[in-house]
Amino acid sequence: MDIEQQERTDGNATPGEEAWPAGDAPGVASVLDGVDVPGDEEGEDEPAPEPVFKNVEEFVRLRFLPVYVRPEGGQFRWCKEWWRHAEAVSRFQALWHAWEVLRWEAGTGMAIWYRDHLDFQMGILLGDNGPFRECTSRRHQEPRPLPADPAPEGWFEDEW
Repeated sequence: MDIEQQERTDGNATPGEEAWPAGDAPGVASVLDGVDVPGDEEGEDEPAPEPVFKNVEEFVRLRFLPVYVRPEGGQFRWCKEWWRHAEAVSRFQALWHAWEVLRWEAGTGMAIWYRDHLDFQMGILLGDNGPFRECTSRRHQEPRPLPADPAPEGWFEDEW
């Protein structure tokens, strides 16, 4: 594990990046605990199905990139260092978790995943206004967050 990976695991961002705290999203195994697997009977203590992919990187490298081929340029943007874009990682993680759960739904599970998850996210992820808008498959451009000034003290009421 290199230093940048370790810093992300620790929840500390590298300069110019948002923190990706460990445990930001529930693990796939915990999501799969509630999935009804065909053939399961009530009351049986069978383990939850194992995820196909062990992490979001495997999902992107072994499922997303080989299967969802698009021409680069024009309306489609990509970054070879996709993992440096917090928004892209978050969206890919959501796609991966939904895929792991919906693949067990008989009949229409994968159709629902395409319609409700992938088709919606593709336009955002690969779009010319998406997280890779300033990158190419050959060159990474560090994401720049939108500027914001802090609100004056007391402007917002604490909710928690």
